[in-house]
Amino acid sequence: MNLVTLLPFIVLIGAMFLMTRSAKKKQQAAAQMRDHMTPGTGVRTIGGMYATVKEIGDDTVTLEVAPGVHAIFAKNAIGAVLDDEEYNRIVHGQAADLTIDTPVVPDDASSLTQSGTEGDAPKLDMGKKDAPQADAPQADEPQADAPKGDEPKDGKADGEAGAK
Repeated sequence: MNLVTLLPFIVLIGAMFLMTRSAKKKQQAAAQMRDHMTPGTGVRTIGGMYATVKEIGDDTVTLEVAPGVHAIFAKNAIGAVLDDEEYNRIVHGQAADLTIDTPVVPDDASSLTQSGTEGDAPKLDMGKKDAPQADAPQADEPQADAPKGDEPKDGKADGEAGAK
């Protein structure tokens, strides 16, 4: 056999090696993360539940889901070990640093509009003007080339042959 025939097999074996290597690295990182758990640490399970670690066994972890409510989970069910700041922000809604230097962007445009009492700038009229232009057709004159209502320009409706 020559090298050209063996090249696809070599590339395939190399790709498989790289994929298994990255999967092993992810498993080792997850195991190392689970080893950093201590009682009192906030965690997120793979199901998305947030809890506090109470006890750590060989293969199990006792989590306090709510005050006085304990549940036993497999160590493999721990998806992430959270630091205290992140856990308190997510579970208790406590923000650690309220002096952020970045500007706050509103969720809606209400702060961008002006009300009548705020500001001295006149309101903009975004509507159409009532005065007709000289070359524009009047409202009572029908337009010959304009489509009527919801009809498409080419006269084809949805579902017909050749419809866009």
